[in-house]
Amino acid sequence: MKKDKIQELRKASLEELKEKSSSLHKELFNLRVKQKLGQLKNYASLGSLKRGIAQIETILSENQKLKRKK
Repeated sequence: MKKDKIQELRKASLEELKEKSSSLHKELFNLRVKQKLGQLKNYASLGSLKRGIAQIETILSENQKLKRKK
């Protein structure tokens, strides 16, 4: 399942990846606010969001490296 998700991300356009990254950053911010207020029930969601952001950022940097080589 995880490999399917990564393959989908690799096929996505640059704009889609940036949009997805932006929305995940906003969601992470909202979860951190809830955590500070004591309203967050599922702390594992923070880790999964961070992982998702890291995957997208990795794919974006790989794309930039490929463009530099060309």
